[in-house]
Order: sequence, then C-alpha cells, then structure tokens
Amino acid sequence: MTQQAEGFVTFTREGLVARAVPQNAPAMAAYMKSETPFLGVSSPDVRAVAKAAAQRFPVTTRAAYERNVLALWRLPHREEKRAAIAVARHYRAFVTAESLELYERLVCEGAWWDYVDEIAVHLVGEALLKDPDAAWPVIDGWIDDDAMWLRRTAILCQNRHNLRTDQARLFDYCLRRADEREFFIRKAIGWALRQYAYTEPDAVRRFIDAHGARLSPLSVREAAKNL
Repeated sequence: MTQQAEGFVTFTREGLVARAVPQNAPAMAAYMKSETPFLGVSSPDVRAVAKAAAQRFPVTTRAAYERNVLALWRLPHREEKRAAIAVARHYRAFVTAESLELYERLVCEGAWWDYVDEIAVHLVGEALLKDPDAAWPVIDGWIDDDAMWLRRTAILCQNRHNLRTDQARLFDYCLRRADEREFFIRKAIGWALRQYAYTEPDAVRRFIDAHGARLSPLSVREAAKNL
C-alpha cells in the first residue's frame, strides 16, 4: 500500500472511530442480521467521514480509485465497508463501465442488501447511464448469474433512470427471474416495477395485467403500490 493510501485509510478509520457509539453496535448488528462487526456509526456519519476522506485524498487514476475503495473494503467493520462504497460514489469520474468488475466484486463479497442495493442503484446504475453500450453486455450476463446478488443488481440498477429506463430489458429481466422463490429477487422485481411506475404507470399496469400470474404475490403487491 502506498503512503497516500495508508494516510487515506488511517484518516477514514480514525474519523469513523471518533463518531462511533459502541453501545449501539449490538443493536445495529442484530437489525442487519450481520456477523460482520459494527463500530456503532450512523449512516449519515459514515457518509460524512467518507466524503471528507475522498476530498482530502483525491485520486487521478483508475488504479488509485480501485486501490482506495478496496483498502477500505478489506477492513473488518461494516461501517468501513459502507465507507468504501460511499468513497466509490464520491469519485464520480471513475463511476463508469470500466469499474463494473470492481462493483461485481463488491456485490459478490458483500452479499447483503445494504451493500448491494447502494452499489446497484448508485454505482452500476450511473455507470450504465454513462455508457450503456459497454455496460449492458455485462449486466445482461448478471441476470442469469449463479450469484443471487448479481441477479438482484441487474434488476435494480435502473431504479433511478426514469425516462431513460430500458423498458424492454426491465420487463425481460423481471420475467426471466419471475419463477424464483428467493425473497430478495421477488422483492427486487416488485421494487423495480414500482419505481418505474412513477414514470410509466400504464406500461407497468399492462405488464402486471399480462404477466401477474407468473409473478409472485410479493412482486405484484410491491409493483402495484403506485398504481
């Protein structure tokens, strides 16, 4: 690790520890059903520390971007890993299709919704908007991947795309995963459809009318909340 990277990690860790309330850590771990230890830092404080670290230690290359993100990601506490995701979001110039391999690693290693959903919407989703021609072939592979969290990522990554949503892919992805019994996939289908219904309610309504029998009751219930 370079001297700058060491300084970046030390600054971030010290910032998190300074804001930690250790007595809150057990409840946070219980809520998240997590074996990863908590420091007891609130989400707003994690974001604040990550922002300060990213501003103090700017990066100018993709190698440095990945180095800083992974340096935090490898640390043992959940807030440190969340800080890694926040830092990845802050360096927006590097949130591109070229970073999808990094994001895939974070999704597969994180393997829980609090990591995965932020990565899906704010990192993969932004990279997709910037360069769909490069990103779609990768994400098209994820929807059928053995890793459930990558399948969830593929479904959720367009959640803030609004009028730029690839409707055909969204509906196709939902149908390709419609028979899954996995809760986090069924929930993701409903959430993605519900979010798109803000933009195209009639299209979502027609989709549910046509395919509701294939979708799980959970997916239909979630999708219909805005209709």
